[in-house]
Amino acid sequence: MIDRYSSKEMRDLFSDQHKFETFLKVELSCSKSFYKHGVIPQKDFDKLNKNASFSLNRIKELEQITHHDVIAFTRAVSETLTDEKRWIHYLLTSTDVVDTSNGVIYKEANTIIKSRIEEMLSTLKEKALEYENTPCIGRTHGIHADITSFGLKFALYYDELLRNYNRFKLSCKEIEVGKISGAVGNFANVPSYVQDDVCKDLGLTSVNISTQVLQRDRHAFYVSCLTLLASTLEKIATEIRLLQQTEIREVEEYFSPGQKGSSAMPHKRNPIASENIVGCSRMMRGYMISIYEDIPLWHERDISHSSVERVSLPDAIMLIEYMLKRMNNIVSKLIVYPERMLKNIYLTHGVIFSQRVMSILIKKDLSREEAYDLVQVLAQKSYNEDISFIDLVRNQPIIKQLLTEEEVESCFTLDYYMKSVDEIYHRVGIK
Repeated sequence: MIDRYSSKEMRDLFSDQHKFETFLKVELSCSKSFYKHGVIPQKDFDKLNKNASFSLNRIKELEQITHHDVIAFTRAVSETLTDEKRWIHYLLTSTDVVDTSNGVIYKEANTIIKSRIEEMLSTLKEKALEYENTPCIGRTHGIHADITSFGLKFALYYDELLRNYNRFKLSCKEIEVGKISGAVGNFANVPSYVQDDVCKDLGLTSVNISTQVLQRDRHAFYVSCLTLLASTLEKIATEIRLLQQTEIREVEEYFSPGQKGSSAMPHKRNPIASENIVGCSRMMRGYMISIYEDIPLWHERDISHSSVERVSLPDAIMLIEYMLKRMNNIVSKLIVYPERMLKNIYLTHGVIFSQRVMSILIKKDLSREEAYDLVQVLAQKSYNEDISFIDLVRNQPIIKQLLTEEEVESCFTLDYYMKSVDEIYHRVGIK
């Protein structure tokens, strides 16, 4: 992933240096298991732990000759050893090291991602509580519908992100695994105790069965959960973009001093960060498709998944961490305009209270059809002719006979729409 869309912390995890350091950790853990079970002599085991190392430049030189990164690695390590080098990569196949090392690296990355999700959840909860009693117009099909609480938007995102967090943690368990089962995964050459010992040593789960590789349904599920996280962030970003439109302008991304919106138009303040999140989410969906296509490998393995995973998995992991961090910054600094929300509520002359007028007329023994048709005529007249809806309601002959002035006015209050917000917050777990 390019530097623009990744943190140094994540780039370091997926660097060649860290990859080969983790390879060595797996190799030495295997040696530890063999030593524990009496295969490797004490003196050789001690030498391995003391002397085994590598030079990244030397690995690259050897790879130019071998065209195989794991063989280049094992030979570079062997050059730092004497007779004990015979135990490096003993009975193993390359993917034993690669897949198990990746399990370690994914686990390290997941720790970072989990902290980013938790930060995002905390910010969403904070905003939900801050705007719990802030009324705004709710929109369906992009059109004014009923009044709601602005805080409920954040409560909804919190609830959705929490579900995605739980899914993500489940997928972490499936990808933080290792296999040391040999060339076709049947433990014919390497004993199963090595896999169990190594995975325990490295904090991974030892899989029940594998071929030469771990099965890629694990990776597909994992990336699908990353993509769900990205899609929730995209959902929040899309709402911000819509609400920042000039004609609506209920929220606005923070615009820092000295920031520019357009090279041609000095007045521009664009929701570029939210737009960036939407674009990143598109990339995540692309990665997911590629990873899903890695599931059906030929027989006990082929290498068609390798190129995909070298690019797509690190990129997806680094990108979701970047997205979470940026989205958290967007929401935490979001500028909110409650007075504009109030103005927008009354933009359509009060027709948004039509449901309440209809409902009270039904209570007065009008049929639903009669009440609906009566109120619709008044609402359409108000909407089309820019006339106050409440005045039309007051002066409608049938309504005047059925409702007192107090009953009419009671249909046009804002607090009615906020009465269940606290209950919803408790249901979500914000309170």
